Amino acid sequence: LRSGIDILVGTPGRIKDHIQNSKLELSSVKHVVLDEVDHMLDMGFAEQVEEILGFAYKKGSENNPQTLLFSATCPRWVYDVAKKYMKDEYEQIDLIGKKTQRTATTVEHLAIQCRSSQRAGVLGDIIQVYSGSHGRTIVFCETKKEANELAMNASLKQDAQSLHGDIPQKQREITLKGFRNGVFEVLIATNVAARGLDIPEVDLVIQCSPPK
Repeated sequence: LRSGIDILVGTPGRIKDHIQNSKLELSSVKHVVLDEVDHMLDMGFAEQVEEILGFAYKKGSENNPQTLLFSATCPRWVYDVAKKYMKDEYEQIDLIGKKTQRTATTVEHLAIQCRSSQRAGVLGDIIQVYSGSHGRTIVFCETKKEANELAMNASLKQDAQSLHGDIPQKQREITLKGFRNGVFEVLIATNVAARGLDIPEVDLVIQCSPPK
């Protein structure tokens, strides 16, 4: 940072820290990219993003950075907020178009109805049938408590570990490494694992309850 860089990739909180500590200067930025823009402009992040962009943008200036926004989902409100940072003639590029099938055609979707008391047993059977003997499974839960309880439930026949926000970052990295290397087959996680994981061996993803 001290000697100058071409590209900076960072989270809003960390970038803001560097600006406040006078370690980062953004007046000459030429391009701004917001990845996962629905998440970045969601409540909580939006304030930090706006503050950071305030250092690089001048109202009504022709020399403001080129702005690129990427997202898998773009609710209407995203476009409304985006207009603040984009020029009037901005282009919208939709890679989905009018396709009704918006998920990978190689993925099969199943819904299974069961009582919450039976869930751990049913999960064990589903994993056995659909994940095979060497495949990996990620199970998503709504809460940290659910993830912990499920990981320790005796009805789950496979080795399982939990991953959520209360687990220290170092331990999270160890857990993910173990999952990648096949030390255990089932990762039970909250949405802390919903973005940015690339584990090709995952054959099965289970959502414990309909996503809200």
